[in-house]
Amino acid sequence: MCRNIKTLFNFDPPVTEEEVRSASLQFVRKISGFTKPSKANEAAFVAAVEEIAGISRRLLHSLETTAPPKNREEEAAKAKARAAERFGA
Repeated sequence: MCRNIKTLFNFDPPVTEEEVRSASLQFVRKISGFTKPSKANEAAFVAAVEEIAGISRRLLHSLETTAPPKNREEEAAKAKARAAERFGA
């Protein structure tokens, strides 16, 4: 469930709102144990996703680094190579 949370800091182009929200959704799913909440828990679930997304955006905007931005395509290729080595496909 949580494997979709990716590092979002220091990329070129910068992180999008959709990426922040997707990571927040995965986080809330993981800690709640729900992939889709019941109607009774839906409001709390959605509120948690929005709060986590807001906190994540503030964190990403406040972080500083002297490292050059990472290239998304290069990082994706590295991850694919690691997965191929790990899972043998």
